[in-house]
Amino acid sequence: MRKLLLLLLTQVLAAGAQPAYEFWPGAQYDPTTPAIRNVLGYEPGERITTPENIVRYMEALAKYAPDRVRIFDYAKSWEGRRLIYMVIGAPDHIKQLDSLRQKYLEFADPSETTEAEAKHIIQSLPALIWLAYGVHGDEISSSDAAMLTAYHLLAAKNDRMVDAIFAKDLVIIDPLQNPDGRARFVQDFEIAKGLAPDSDPFAAEHNEPWPGGRTNHYYIDMNRDWFALSQPETKGRVKSLLEWLPQVYVDLHEMGANSTYYFSPESNPYNPNMTPDQKEELFWFGKNNAKWFDRFGFNYFTREEYDAFYPGYGAGWPVLYGAIGMTYEEASARGLVMRRYDNSLLFYRDTIRHHFTTSLSTLQAAAEHHDELMMNFYRYRSSAIEEGRTEPVRAYLLKRTNDTDMADELARTLLEQGIAVQRFRAAEQVEGQSVPTGSYLVSLIQPEKRLIRTLLDKETSMPQDFLKGEDDRRLRKQNSEIYDVTAWSLPLQFNVESAALKTMPKSGIEPVTIDTLPKGQFTDRSDAIDYLVPWNTAGARFLSAALQHGIRVLSSDRAFTQAGHQYPRGSLIIAVHENQPGLVDMLGTLAKNTGAEVVATQTSWIDRGPNFGSHWVRAIRRPRVAMAWDIPTSASSAGALRFVLERKFNYPVTIIRTQQLVSADLTRYQVLILPDGGDYASILKTGGAERIKAWVRGGGTLIAICNAMKFAADPKIGLLALTREELPTAKRNFEKKATKRPKDADADEEKEPEDARAPGTLLSSAEDYQRSIQPSDALPDSSQGVLLKVLVDQGNWVTDGVPQSAYALVQGNLIFSPMKQDDGVNAAYFAAPDQVLASGYLWDEYRKQIAFKPFIAVQPEGGGFTIGFTADPAFRTYMDGLELFLMNAVFRGPAHASAPQDE
Repeated sequence: MRKLLLLLLTQVLAAGAQPAYEFWPGAQYDPTTPAIRNVLGYEPGERITTPENIVRYMEALAKYAPDRVRIFDYAKSWEGRRLIYMVIGAPDHIKQLDSLRQKYLEFADPSETTEAEAKHIIQSLPALIWLAYGVHGDEISSSDAAMLTAYHLLAAKNDRMVDAIFAKDLVIIDPLQNPDGRARFVQDFEIAKGLAPDSDPFAAEHNEPWPGGRTNHYYIDMNRDWFALSQPETKGRVKSLLEWLPQVYVDLHEMGANSTYYFSPESNPYNPNMTPDQKEELFWFGKNNAKWFDRFGFNYFTREEYDAFYPGYGAGWPVLYGAIGMTYEEASARGLVMRRYDNSLLFYRDTIRHHFTTSLSTLQAAAEHHDELMMNFYRYRSSAIEEGRTEPVRAYLLKRTNDTDMADELARTLLEQGIAVQRFRAAEQVEGQSVPTGSYLVSLIQPEKRLIRTLLDKETSMPQDFLKGEDDRRLRKQNSEIYDVTAWSLPLQFNVESAALKTMPKSGIEPVTIDTLPKGQFTDRSDAIDYLVPWNTAGARFLSAALQHGIRVLSSDRAFTQAGHQYPRGSLIIAVHENQPGLVDMLGTLAKNTGAEVVATQTSWIDRGPNFGSHWVRAIRRPRVAMAWDIPTSASSAGALRFVLERKFNYPVTIIRTQQLVSADLTRYQVLILPDGGDYASILKTGGAERIKAWVRGGGTLIAICNAMKFAADPKIGLLALTREELPTAKRNFEKKATKRPKDADADEEKEPEDARAPGTLLSSAEDYQRSIQPSDALPDSSQGVLLKVLVDQGNWVTDGVPQSAYALVQGNLIFSPMKQDDGVNAAYFAAPDQVLASGYLWDEYRKQIAFKPFIAVQPEGGGFTIGFTADPAFRTYMDGLELFLMNAVFRGPAHASAPQDE
């Protein structure tokens, strides 16, 4: 009996035994190399690795193979997590790594290196390949693939492919671009998982709670942040790229579980500043990936869905200094196993293997095309200089007018991207234009010429045949093939006056560095009775700091001239006698820290405008600001608003979960912000809505962003007397009403179903047919994202310090009719139909309908105000030219309300 039981047990074990999972079939590994299971305690794909363990494993490899590996820290996340990259190469390359880095920079500078010299250099210079993983924290497989890639490169024995890679490539692995987002995802997953991995796509472990792990600490999508450089993770990454200038940059992502695998070439449209050589090179890598996917039996697709147009992608920005930038997308298990729509199972280990395969394939393709890849990179940069010398536009002028802080910040943004910037030492006349002192000049005679054109041109064009196809898809109610926004011109976003110059000024200019950008100015006088601060973006930073330091600040709602100096609306007044001792030293420190201009005056006499005792001058006290958090808010909108207030203007915000607003004591706050989002009414219910309305009547300032305006404009709420518009040509159901039977119809007659018939129509053209199939009561088609010109009412405090016009990035189809004068003020509104479109793809119907419609509406209600923004002033944190509107709403709304305020 005992022998029989042993035999049965042996058979069961044999039947259940599975061969070891091979990520690279046939690979042999050096057992002394630290494997993932030996360092972390599990095989790849058995667990989702935490950010801390990713760094831990990479450091174990570096300790094991210091002759082939070096690790660099390049940033810290907001939550204090390390961001590292690992350089892997042949021992000879790692030994001379510092000198290699200098050679890469020399090779990339055609002004220092001739083409003949470049051809010689590449004989001993390996191609530099940067593999970047996990910019979206909930796209989990790529970071585990990064560890596996590093292990394979260091542990594989007798591997001709790895030997060829080390002979021709130097590899940089950035294993985790977004540690905070990944930590959030892993925590949510570990909380939700049960006894065993659940493949059900509706299982909680596959569905993240708000806000999800995609974004970083401030819920910023860092795959849109590359030219904005708003986040420390992005700043550090771009700085590191500029220290190396790799020839290939790959950004590895995930997509929906029911897809397969995507790799380059990209779909249309391409950024017009990509060269034919770059587009051709995409096929080198795509075909090599296809070779390996065919060998292993993996499905894939190319040239669909993911375009190469927007420069804020991880795969988009490097293209514009000359690299080959590529996005790889893997179907996501969003956990350890997912059942797909066809009933197949997608295992986490398989998703890791797919990314691991393309990682090695990319390195192989770069090695095989080494010489051509390197020379194409060099020629991209040398041809950029030549185009800058010969094309009609030779330079860009960025005028330092109006809000001068915006021109300075734009110059800083360009400098941080490796672009050379100069400035005018004195006022000049250039090509018939008056150029103020300190204005900036960006020459196109530099290797970054195509990046400059992409960032500073008002319009980045798309092919006409593609746009024609978009028009056709829109009319047929099909999905757009535009993946992201179609406009991003930095001068428009910063609201800086710019001009394209046909000639390059030769004199009166000097180079600019980040260290030599303008600093704050403090003018002191021993007999000063007041200090004045012009109102602009730097002034808003100053106000934030001054209020938090307990300084009493006044502000004029009207412009004034004092001692020959003109001060715009909103300028600040600080009376010495109304403040504590030590004021002067504090003002000097705040001017330095905020970049503001602080001017001492020994008289209160005003040459023109209201005196400081006028009713136009109000005290601005420190408001407490609350913001709705969690559903139904858009995480990206809430995060960007919080970031702008906390990190750009250093002002604290209390975030309150939306459902708690139903019971929260709102009298503690003077400002409440409702970010863009979904159905606020469904969360706040009647009781919460009434509490908010009573709070506004009592003196609160409610700021509603985009779709939150629908809540405020609901007639049941009545905080914004605005009506959302449908299409001008939408049917109004008149025909349906005409078919209803009269009330006195013969009751005994058999009734036909209501609306069963409609009056006959004659369709005489294709246009008639298209009109006939449009939905009744239709909303306008949604915009993918365009920059529209906004005209500013100079008589309202919410526009203080803003010039006559600005530019808003508009997405979606939210259009409201103008507010009536007896209800409130359209403080800023979109320009006329022939002027409103500043940049991007927009069709005529939308352009005509949005003209003269409100961008900002301000409505008094009792003692308080509701301020509505139909486009987000903090969109992606990079609409710098709109931020003064937001700060006016935050600081000046309470100043004009009748609510009691904290001192």
